[in-house]
Amino acid sequence: MSNAPMPSPRPGVVLARGVARALDGFGFASVEEFTPARGLRVDVMGLGPKGELWVVECKSSLADFRADGKWQGYLPWCDRFFWAVDDAFPQEVLPEDTGLIVADSFGAEILRMAPQSPLAPARRKVLTRKFAVHAARRLHALRDPQSRING
Repeated sequence: MSNAPMPSPRPGVVLARGVARALDGFGFASVEEFTPARGLRVDVMGLGPKGELWVVECKSSLADFRADGKWQGYLPWCDRFFWAVDDAFPQEVLPEDTGLIVADSFGAEILRMAPQSPLAPARRKVLTRKFAVHAARRLHALRDPQSRING
């Protein structure tokens, strides 16, 4: 058994953890690193109690935000889009027509609610099924890491 300290989680992982905890408090289930469509990977996708789908992109630094050229491609895949940042992030650079969440590893707070842009029913149905399959596979991978389903 090693006494070496555990490595600190990456800042984006810390933000995603706090976001997931906050979403849970609102009755949402969430998954991290979800692929709504080929070429897109969102940091956190939340599925709400009424079937609403939220995307939360976690930005650990201004450089991380400026390097993100895909975020507008996520808008057609959710009812609401949020940025999650820590309390030191320069919030004024974030687009005002998006949601804003301030998070740490223990939780998060919505500072600005994202505008609602409801998904078409057919897209919602496909995404909800994809969300369920993604979540089930993640759970299976935790229970059986050597399973073929993970490779």
